[in-house]
Amino acid sequence: MLSGLRKLIERQILKAEAEGQLSGLAGEGKPLPERHLFEDPATAAGHRIMAEAGVVPREFALKEGLEKARAAYRDCTAPEQRKDLMAKIADLEMRYEMERDAYRKFLR
Repeated sequence: MLSGLRKLIERQILKAEAEGQLSGLAGEGKPLPERHLFEDPATAAGHRIMAEAGVVPREFALKEGLEKARAAYRDCTAPEQRKDLMAKIADLEMRYEMERDAYRKFLR
């Protein structure tokens, strides 16, 4: 069965190539992007589509905000401001972990 499917795929590729549908595509002539060995192909496709569309998952935005808040905390010397920043860091950490947990549950 696999050989029949493989032949069908090869014919479709040859047909598309003959019709010129495979020339002028984005990334033509460039090496394929590195793939994570343990990443599900469907997840990888979703990540690629989001990256091409310029969409950033909330998890990434929260992580960036968390890193900025931690940097601000390190640079801060005022006790009251440090207290406020620590509360902000705790809130961002909680939100970040909730997003990661929701994403893991979604992938199951």
